[in-house]
Amino acid sequence: MINAVVDDLAEHTSTKKACDLLGRARGSHYRAKQPVVHGPAPKPTRPAPPNALTLAERAEVLAVLTSERFVDKSVAQTWATLLDEGTYLCSMSTMHRILRAHGAAGERRRQATHPARKKPELLATGPGQVWSWDITKLRGPGRGIWFQLYVVLDIYSRYVVAWTVQNGEDSEIAKTMLEHAMGVQGIPEAIHADRGTSMTSKPVAQLLLDLGVDRSHSRPRVSNDNPFSEAAFKTLKYAPVFPEAFGSLADARAFCEAFFGYYNHEHRHSGIGLHTPASVHHGTATEIRAQRQATLDAAHATHPERFGNRRPQAPRLPTAAWINQPSPEALIQTA
Repeated sequence: MINAVVDDLAEHTSTKKACDLLGRARGSHYRAKQPVVHGPAPKPTRPAPPNALTLAERAEVLAVLTSERFVDKSVAQTWATLLDEGTYLCSMSTMHRILRAHGAAGERRRQATHPARKKPELLATGPGQVWSWDITKLRGPGRGIWFQLYVVLDIYSRYVVAWTVQNGEDSEIAKTMLEHAMGVQGIPEAIHADRGTSMTSKPVAQLLLDLGVDRSHSRPRVSNDNPFSEAAFKTLKYAPVFPEAFGSLADARAFCEAFFGYYNHEHRHSGIGLHTPASVHHGTATEIRAQRQATLDAAHATHPERFGNRRPQAPRLPTAAWINQPSPEALIQTA
């Protein structure tokens, strides 16, 4: 209503004076008269430059670019070929603009497609079902000298079932190690590894095929697909006693002999209820957990005030070990 009064008064004077006389802010008056626009303001239409191509010329350029002769060539290749033949239609940037306007921009050549790698999903509910193995480098006595450490472990118990240190990576060494391990520990249902040359080699693949062992491999460049081997290597290399370099192959083997003896029989692993891998692998962890619980119960009975309202519980043993556990929704769908 005030806007109409301001407009009436502005016919006899100026809008500024009318707003001053009526006590109306001039900015508010102008804003109130503008229509309400929801969303971003429309962009002004850019006038066509005087040197723009005509519609017929644009159609000719598009026809040439999408012709059978040039449809698989880049704009630069097309522009240069036509120029060599004495034909100039427009600049390369104009060709790109015409293609974008018709939804034909981007890579015009046929592209190689790679199907997505299937995510490995492995489940172990007890020892001896699924093994994981990998190879890591150990620094030698000089520059460029490395030893190769092969390690095979049971993903449920974290027990190292086989290992060897060699001068190099070789598929026959891997085959012999796995064959010996299965002769001692039994044949697992599946063996998981990454996509190294030894892991995907024909000797190893043929051995597992002959023994009826399922092969599983990580996706390319996805280290999380082999978490148990990676975690074991971190435990090894971050140990305080791990040296910066080994003086010889014999030194590396002696160190690993001591370390894996400790790892299997003394190291309390957080992933298996703080039991040793050997205890879980050989089935004594249940009895040890019962002894732990009895000790905790006795401590609670002696000093219950020290535990508040919660009775102490010994860490539970895991019921399963997964490599890439599916989501609950996926498990329901496959049930």
